[in-house]
This record gives sequence, C-alpha cells and structure tokens, in this order.
Amino acid sequence: MDALDLVVNRRSASRLSEPAPAGEALENILRAGMRAPDHGTLQPWRFIIIENQGRERFSDLLETAARNDSMDEKAIDKAKQSPFRAPMIITVVAHCEEHHKVPRWEQVVSAGCAVMAMQMAAVAQGFNGIWRSGAWTGHEAMRKAFNCREQDAIVGFLYLGTPQLKSSTTVIPPDTAPFVSYF
Repeated sequence: MDALDLVVNRRSASRLSEPAPAGEALENILRAGMRAPDHGTLQPWRFIIIENQGRERFSDLLETAARNDSMDEKAIDKAKQSPFRAPMIITVVAHCEEHHKVPRWEQVVSAGCAVMAMQMAAVAQGFNGIWRSGAWTGHEAMRKAFNCREQDAIVGFLYLGTPQLKSSTTVIPPDTAPFVSYF
C-alpha cells in the first residue's frame, strides 16, 4: 500500500486481536509518532504502552474510577472490559510546556498528530487500530495514573492489534466541496 492510498483510505478497526505490534514494528510506530509536526521541536508527547498485565491494571483503574463516579453496573462492566478490546493500547499524553512561540493548544494538536501517524504506521505494517477518547481522557484518576501535570492532556488511547475483520482497502471518496473554500 503506498502512502497516498494509506491516508485517503484510512479506516479505524475496532475489532482487534493478537498479535500486537512488537519489536521493529512497534519501534516504527513510535518513531512515526515522533515525526508529528512539532513547532519549536518541543516533542510535546509521551507514549505509555499498555499490554499484557498492564491491561489488567488499566482495567482495575477504569473499574475503580467508574465505581467512584457511581456509574451503573453496565457502565462499570464496560469500563472494566475496555482494555481487552485490543492486545495493546498506547496512551498519548500531550506533555505541554510554557513557550513564548508555541501555545498549549498547538502542543496538544501536535500530540494528536502523533496518534494519527502511529495509527498509519500500524496499518502500513499490517496492523490496525482505533483512536478512542471520551470522558476518560479528562478523568482525574486517568490523569494521575498517567502522570499528567496540570498543563498536560491525555489526547487519546490508541488501541492496536491485528484486525479481526478484513474490510475493503478503499472507502467511498468523500465530497470535499462542503468543507473547502478559497480565500
């Protein structure tokens, strides 16, 4: 698959199984994340890999947080099971610094670009994933567990593995007209 096909036909995969990326494949994924646009060369990201027993610990963390938030049993069970949707999760934290040229929002966007680059690197190597965000990214228990400082932000959880379902490699091209104008 060439680079253009990869990006214009990007599609997340939510049903993921073993194997997860490892060795050189994982290193390529991490290096791709490190190549995200980075004004000021701040490298405003941190990648925390959750796999093996880490998924159990993450499950316990989510279950505890859900119980502490007085969620119903169905929501608690969903939270508890979510780390097992894929054999690997990479939590991406925007590690933001005060900078006279690079505002915080730009550093957060840069970390978001890192997630996209990592997912594309995974797909290019025969894996896939899905970028999940939602309420957990801002939850204080998650922020504490992933060593977020006040100025940091969890931009998402990148679930990675081998796609269980083989889908078409192309998507219907979107109509770009409603989203584009010229100045």
